[in-house]
Amino acid sequence: MAQRVTLRKRTPYNTTSNRRRIVKTPGGKLVYHHLKKPPTQPKCGDCGIGLPGVPALRPRQYATVSKRIKTVRRAYGGSRCGDCVKSRILRAFLVEEAKIVKKVIKSQKTAGRK
Repeated sequence: MAQRVTLRKRTPYNTTSNRRRIVKTPGGKLVYHHLKKPPTQPKCGDCGIGLPGVPALRPRQYATVSKRIKTVRRAYGGSRCGDCVKSRILRAFLVEEAKIVKKVIKSQKTAGRK
């Protein structure tokens, strides 16, 4: 018959925060080891892919690491991926160009009327 294993924490429910693994000690006893939740990588706010260069940690661990580890040295560093930043810059440039073209066309029309 298999050896019985007793819980080490109070909660007996099989929840995500109460995951455990049976481990055999050097004394031959079976005990539960409570496992921590796996960390998830921060995601890009626009496209949702994992941000390269930023480590996957649990939320409380981000408080203990320095800022250079949490970000990338670029505009929108720890928030958006490089491709999304590139498309944002391009979009902003094209919008400004469109405004200038619109202004020039309007001035040409007013000059043509006079």
